[in-house]
Amino acid sequence: MSERKIRVLVAKPGLDGHDRGAKVVARALRDAGMEVIYTGLRQTPEMVAEAALQEDVDVIGLSILSGAHMVIVPRVLELLKANGQEHVNVFVGGIIPDEDVPRLMESGVVGVYGPGTLTEDIIRDIRQAVIGTPAP
Repeated sequence: MSERKIRVLVAKPGLDGHDRGAKVVARALRDAGMEVIYTGLRQTPEMVAEAALQEDVDVIGLSILSGAHMVIVPRVLELLKANGQEHVNVFVGGIIPDEDVPRLMESGVVGVYGPGTLTEDIIRDIRQAVIGTPAP
């Protein structure tokens, strides 16, 4: 009997048009056995939350390079709560100043990753958040 795959929504909210990093992470998650839904560029927080609800995901990975993370992330978290999806783990990657990381984590973000983060670290952290233990 196989376990259900971890379902991850990878989203690029905001006006940033660079998604290479998001695609690299999405591919690594897929290769690690996760089911990945990639929403594409220029998503609104409402679009991200609705996709997360429709796709019944365990995790949302937000890739933000535009500097709008302190507006977008709280809005996504607010919408998830309104949808009864407090159980969805939210991770953020991109250009996030160190001084903003504690506020994001306090607001409910599970992990924050900057440029150069190893995909193995992201995979481990997602598994830890969803199933409690990292896979070997």
